Amino acid sequence: MFSHADEAMQEPEKSEAGWADAAQEILINALSLTGVRYKYGGKSPETGFDCSGFVRYVFQQAANLTLPHGARAISQLGQSIPVEQLQPGDLVFFNTLKSAFSHVGIYVGDGRFIHAPSSGGGIHVVNMNDSYWAKRFNGARRLPPTEQQPAESSAE
Repeated sequence: MFSHADEAMQEPEKSEAGWADAAQEILINALSLTGVRYKYGGKSPETGFDCSGFVRYVFQQAANLTLPHGARAISQLGQSIPVEQLQPGDLVFFNTLKSAFSHVGIYVGDGRFIHAPSSGGGIHVVNMNDSYWAKRFNGARRLPPTEQQPAESSAE
């Protein structure tokens, strides 16, 4: 996988290794919340999560990133990536409310993502290739673990 040309690119390799470590922490944290119930506007394991509250909590705990509230706001961060380049820890977005980027989850690998659905028994992993999700897929984004997002204002 590595060629001689890669030796000249030490910095990207370091950031990719850093991302791999952060992604592992993100996945461990996300999977540990499996089964936590859905709550509209929820943002903690004690009260439950909505989709963006779940993603915000996981990224804050595992990668020390403060994300904005709402799937659409989160969809403006990081780098857009094609579905073929998805890696564990990337964010995946869906149109579930007849509105683009209205649902967000965390890609776990093998065409699957973990999310907080509004129905279905709380946080769990689902297959992106299921017809419901496949036809609603809006895109994916990768957040660099070192890119500190601005803290949100207290006017939430």
